[in-house]
Amino acid sequence: MYTDTNHNTPIHSLSLQLNENKFYIKRDDLLPVSFGGNKARKAILFFNDIENKNAGCIVTYGSSSSNHCRIIANIAVAKNMPCYIISPSETNVTTTNSKIIGVLNAVVIECPIDEVSQTIELQLSALKENGLRPYFIPGGGHGNIGTQSYVDAFKEILNYEASKGEFFDYIFHPSGTGTTQAGLICGNLLNACERKIIGISIARKMPYGSRVVLDSANSYLKSIDENPIENEKIDFVDDYILNGYGAYNKDILKTIKEVLILDGVPMDPTYTGKAFWGMKEFIINNEIKNKKILFIHTGGTPLFFDGLEELMND
Repeated sequence: MYTDTNHNTPIHSLSLQLNENKFYIKRDDLLPVSFGGNKARKAILFFNDIENKNAGCIVTYGSSSSNHCRIIANIAVAKNMPCYIISPSETNVTTTNSKIIGVLNAVVIECPIDEVSQTIELQLSALKENGLRPYFIPGGGHGNIGTQSYVDAFKEILNYEASKGEFFDYIFHPSGTGTTQAGLICGNLLNACERKIIGISIARKMPYGSRVVLDSANSYLKSIDENPIENEKIDFVDDYILNGYGAYNKDILKTIKEVLILDGVPMDPTYTGKAFWGMKEFIINNEIKNKKILFIHTGGTPLFFDGLEELMND
């Protein structure tokens, strides 16, 4: 199982023509573990910590669509570690991710969403009583470890810019649990860069979504003895969430199809395709022109196949 923390995922140009901007994409979906993505970056660092703490099994949380749970289950089974996934019953639908999780023999424990915290605590207590030394990974890889993974990714972006003589004026990405954006913001700050890090929310609304990113960034900065930042440093955009997590429209499907046809890059309607469409709308609405723009592909390739039939009929 791939566990190298030096990733250097490729960055290449895109065919998108919009307001005379030049677009690039960082392909974190090509990380060579379980379809890659930002959750793979985070998981690799979490499993380093798991090994250091000599844990015996994993407990985590996520929906049946969760890329995070798929990757955690995959690395866990490769390391011969039992994996327990607490999942809200209200959002339980069959997805490619849930099918893969089934292949990987993770134990999925469903419960009502308002009982998730209690169920996690009960599961951890039961495993401890049986001497199994459980390690809990927050949903989506939330926490300082997850944030660190995108501080590291930001360094890769700087290395690319230095090698190519480029500078990205904007970095866009899907914003979910907040640590990806927090890591990029911290990387931007620690390297004294002047650029916009814009998270396109795939579900969360303001002010909660922005506050989670701010709290994640400041938790990380505190851990390395750096001064905290204020809320105005957070560019969190909730204008394109539609009806919430997993919701999409024909324009998102059209965007996914165009990127697949023109650049051969698969995106899904829950995360990357939704955020890429949101990025385009944001650029139009804010009249951003003549800039170099990087979009981070944060993974979710199995969910692309869940929506393939709709793309064929579009």
